[in-house]
Amino acid sequence: MSEIIKDYDHLAIESKWQKYWLDNKTFKVEKDETKPKFYALDMFPYPSGSGLHVGHPEGYTASDIICRYKRQKGFNVLHPMGWDAFGLPAEQYAMKTGVHPSITTEKNVDNFRRQIQELGFSYDWDREINTTDEKYYKWTQWIFLQLYKKGLAKIDNVDVNWCPTTRTVLANEEVNNGMDEKGNAVERKPMKQWVFKITEYAEQLLEGLDDLDWPEGIKEMQRNWIGKSIGAEVDFVLDGHSDKIRVYTTRPDTLFGATYMVLAPEHDLVSQITTADKKAEIEAYVTKARNMSEQDRSENKEKTGVHTGAYAINPVNGEKLPIWISDYVLSSYGTGAIMSVPAHDDRDFEFAQAFDLPITCIISPNIKEAKYEGVDVEAALAGKACWTGNGELINSSNQDGLDLNGLEVKDSKRKATDWLVSKGLGEEKTNYRLRDWIFSRQRYWGEPFPIVHMEDGSIKTLENELPVRLPEMENIHPSATGESPLANATKWLDYTCPETGMKGRRETNTMPQWAGSCWYYLRYIDAGNSEAAFDPEIEKYWMPVDLYIGGAEHAVLHLLYARFWHKVLFDLGIVSVKEPFQKLFNQGMILAVSYKNKAGFWVGTDLVVDENGDAVPSNMELDSTKKYFHKDTGEELEQMAGKMSKSLSNVVNPDDIVKEFGADSLRLYEMFMGALADSKLWITSSINGINKFLTRCHKLVVDKNGELNSSISDDAELSEDSRRTLHATIKKVGEDIESFGFNTAISQMMIFINEFSKLKAIPKSAIEDFVTILSPFAPHLAEELWEKLGHTETIAYVQWPEYKEEFLKLSEVEILVQVLGKPVKRMKVAADADAKQLEEIALADDDVKSRIEGKTVRKIIAVPGRLVNIVAT
Repeated sequence: MSEIIKDYDHLAIESKWQKYWLDNKTFKVEKDETKPKFYALDMFPYPSGSGLHVGHPEGYTASDIICRYKRQKGFNVLHPMGWDAFGLPAEQYAMKTGVHPSITTEKNVDNFRRQIQELGFSYDWDREINTTDEKYYKWTQWIFLQLYKKGLAKIDNVDVNWCPTTRTVLANEEVNNGMDEKGNAVERKPMKQWVFKITEYAEQLLEGLDDLDWPEGIKEMQRNWIGKSIGAEVDFVLDGHSDKIRVYTTRPDTLFGATYMVLAPEHDLVSQITTADKKAEIEAYVTKARNMSEQDRSENKEKTGVHTGAYAINPVNGEKLPIWISDYVLSSYGTGAIMSVPAHDDRDFEFAQAFDLPITCIISPNIKEAKYEGVDVEAALAGKACWTGNGELINSSNQDGLDLNGLEVKDSKRKATDWLVSKGLGEEKTNYRLRDWIFSRQRYWGEPFPIVHMEDGSIKTLENELPVRLPEMENIHPSATGESPLANATKWLDYTCPETGMKGRRETNTMPQWAGSCWYYLRYIDAGNSEAAFDPEIEKYWMPVDLYIGGAEHAVLHLLYARFWHKVLFDLGIVSVKEPFQKLFNQGMILAVSYKNKAGFWVGTDLVVDENGDAVPSNMELDSTKKYFHKDTGEELEQMAGKMSKSLSNVVNPDDIVKEFGADSLRLYEMFMGALADSKLWITSSINGINKFLTRCHKLVVDKNGELNSSISDDAELSEDSRRTLHATIKKVGEDIESFGFNTAISQMMIFINEFSKLKAIPKSAIEDFVTILSPFAPHLAEELWEKLGHTETIAYVQWPEYKEEFLKLSEVEILVQVLGKPVKRMKVAADADAKQLEEIALADDDVKSRIEGKTVRKIIAVPGRLVNIVAT
């Protein structure tokens, strides 16, 4: 590369080396059994029309630093990128503008690719994938068929979360407080859907978490979502009816404390047992409950319900229990019916209080525990307070051989279950909160199902006709009734079996966006394969993913779904490992400040650093009453720091930052803002400090004429202190990369530059070592400096320098000598001097002698490497 760049011209340097990397396929990688492999994965983005904002590159930068470091440590590194490009936003934009989603998606992908390449990430672009490419979704369809053949995919008539605004079905995980992620109201309605029986893998999904190097919080979220519980199913005879109500409970030992029962509003028996005087009230309540999502019902704090007028018989004591319905009981969990023990369950206690139902205590609270929890024991025993802790059972025996009195909870649960089983009144049961996965969507922009519904009622799979291509359509609006737009693709819709001539109709639903992201990490390993989803031998080499970096918001969506697909593929012998992602790291969010005026409109701004070093808004001012006002309009504003969003007018475009400061400055700033896992506040003007640091790095190596600085030579030698700084920097930066401590690694490199900038002569080898460790963080500048140092090959594969422990040791240290706690002087001593030697050195010093002359030394406190304090009176 003959181009001469004199100053730190970041635009020229960065465009030069980005072109070099692309032209030379610098980061192209193949299977290589002679090297240890390292597979680093970024959660691939959805290519929206707004492009990247500065929050997106945070995780990408972290993974890129690690990948570049691993290459220099001799690893064969797979670092790919692609696009999660199917989905509702593109379809909605197309309906709004009349532009086909394939056109907008291609345009958005091109923009995202440009932005990402301009940030210098070391991706192997030969492995780029796009979930909307038929060469990709052919294999998404193929994997679906493998799950179908294993009996894990079925068509079922189920209650779904239906969004009338977008006219599509949403998974339970996609609904929050009755709204989708855009704030559209969601209602419940029955529809025929494709469903994955993920519940059959509940236990495997739980067990697999134990051996994963994931944040404990993420693993706990998955455990809670799967929600395993061990208990018993118990039969309650209906008073005056031949039917029984079967209840699932994790606490069969509390049967003696049951005072009422609650059914889910959708329970099959509700309409049969409701008395005539309660019918209208029950029907109104059922209608209201059906329009709430399961998650909203679970989290609803307000206790509502209606008495059916019916009663059930408690199997342990023969008491009649009133039967209610309430929306906090879900038909999809357990049996859709519960026995309520209000004395020992917070939710039941609140319900009983709301409707003045009896409360019977059957667990005598542990005195110490109750005192710690602040619960009045007498109130709990009288049924006036809820006790959910430990204690001995009371009031819990009958004439039929069941006596739980005096037992602790762990023992009483076992005894109660055994008694129920022996009497034919119940059975031991394990339940899961996890529900089967609704897998179909009533929209156009998604993967078509490789399924045909034949005229004889059978289902034909199209494994030999893949890919089933998405048809070109002008009208992609879904119907108000919930049918997919594909129902209007009449030419595509009609199917004739080539073997039998039988007619059929193609499946009109499409797959959810999660389909493409469930397995994309596997396609990366063999992206160009047209004969299979991937080569098994290549999969064995690269899998599992060694490091997966992305946001914590995917804890119970993508990560759970991908693990499910992968475990099925493992059971089918298609992949070689049980878990796809061995290590997971969640980066923190980059926050931005926004301001809202009294009219409710968000006013964009940016933070700058004032003369006091404080972050202040660039176009706001803070008055003496601590209120914010717009400098131009004078209107009072409300301040908020939060997620970057176009609707909040607080998005910072990385293109602007790259143009003004450079990609290397952006990369370093995002890593220097704070610990990677923490949320950080974006302050554009703070990038100046990082930019100055990189300018100093350039200036240390390159003179004003664009040549290698004359202070750098092969003959120069380092002082002991400078050599220590070099080796300390090599050691710390390497260790910090391994532990994701990128901010402290950058701080150490700044220390290096501060010290080495003062030297008049620097060994070329020392600067080469520094540029090598700088290269994962600021790769463009490092490549430029490496070339200035006389090298013709890329720095990307240059071996990471080794530090020597002996060069980190100090030969001398400075200690403080005190007499009666008052400083006398500082002295240089041997670093390995022990306490006895320090005493002798201090007592032999003339200044110390003069201070203690005529006094008696009572005591000497010597701390090696720090101080000597002489007590003399």
